[in-house]
Amino acid sequence: MTTPYAHTMLDPKSWKPASGYANGVMAEGKLLFLGGHIGWNGQQEFETDDFVGQVDQCLQNICDVLAEAGAGPEHLVRLTWYIVDKTEYLGNLPEMGQVYRQRLGRNFPAMAMVQVAGLIEDRARVEIEATAVLPKP
Repeated sequence: MTTPYAHTMLDPKSWKPASGYANGVMAEGKLLFLGGHIGWNGQQEFETDDFVGQVDQCLQNICDVLAEAGAGPEHLVRLTWYIVDKTEYLGNLPEMGQVYRQRLGRNFPAMAMVQVAGLIEDRARVEIEATAVLPKP
């Protein structure tokens, strides 16, 4: 695994501090773009229809792809979440926070979340895209 890249979080001092995400991240290095990952395993099979369980699997999938590049969660600079039910997300915040910290630690990149009418896979409750920056050799 490469060493963690020291990126800079951009949170204007006059703003209320961001909680669980960064307003912006400035980084320099090798870019890694991850496609949208849903809550199925590496064999493209759903093991659960539970929202938190699918978030857990999405984050594991992201970690697996990062590892293929010699990277880890500390290299993430952006996450975009697509969810099918905002109330399902809001109703599971404590459990999601726990799953997030287990998979990604205390790395809080710039994030956006969008509620969508549906995802391509009917059983999918969430899809997450990611961008990471690896340090230059």
